[in-house]
Amino acid sequence: MPRSLSNPTVSAVQKIAVKPQDRDPVAAGQRDAAFNRSASFNYFLSDRVEAGVALRGTEVKSIREGKANLKDAYGLLKDGECFLLNAHIGPFSHGNNMNHDSLRTRKLLLHKREIEKLEAATKQKGYTLIPVKLYFKNGRVKCELALAKGKQDWDKRATERAREGDKEAKAAIARSQRR
Repeated sequence: MPRSLSNPTVSAVQKIAVKPQDRDPVAAGQRDAAFNRSASFNYFLSDRVEAGVALRGTEVKSIREGKANLKDAYGLLKDGECFLLNAHIGPFSHGNNMNHDSLRTRKLLLHKREIEKLEAATKQKGYTLIPVKLYFKNGRVKCELALAKGKQDWDKRATERAREGDKEAKAAIARSQRR
């Protein structure tokens, strides 16, 4: 008689002990697929808008693998449409010769009123559209765009000083609570 049939409790325990594999956190929408860390350092970010992204299948699969980079990307409004330029999405690992171009221009899907509002805002001197993050929402890739105004060097230093001050204050509070 096979061992599992002679002792049914052992096999039941073994089945319970095996934990099912969870979905990838990026694919499940629990974690951002790409985040533009330099955006808040180089720009003052104000209004934020969520936009859909028109992608090809291999691009979506690459984003799920974590091969997206928004560091030098920016948004462009032209002829009543919005586009994402310079966003790097690496080639899909299991793709073939029909794989996508890494730096191609991608269309952003926004309502007409949102585009008009952003167009009016970007006509002001010094304002531009910067993608802050790429993420999955209900199985679709979304891009969060922010209206941004460039920082000068002294602005960056002031931001860094404020961040250091906050960090020191939190450390002092933590030290006092430990005593």
